[in-house]
Amino acid sequence: MPRSLSIHRSVVTPHDRAKFFERLHHREAHYLRTGCRYWVFEEKGLHGAFVEFCEADDAESLAAAHAASPDPVLDPARIYSIVELA
Repeated sequence: MPRSLSIHRSVVTPHDRAKFFERLHHREAHYLRTGCRYWVFEEKGLHGAFVEFCEADDAESLAAAHAASPDPVLDPARIYSIVELA
């Protein structure tokens, strides 16, 4: 399966955390509606440093989901494709 993934990093101040989480909920809903999988991780040693992952079954679906995203994607062309290690 030609799965594709995008990675987005953010650093959020404690003051902006609640607003950031609200945006994350909107992003998650958007990507789930478009058939993508969406995860957010926070760095254990650096409170407020986040990494978002969005995965789709193919690059075209992921690019379309980014194009329709409620928030602009900083580098929508940066999409990674899975490498088969056979």
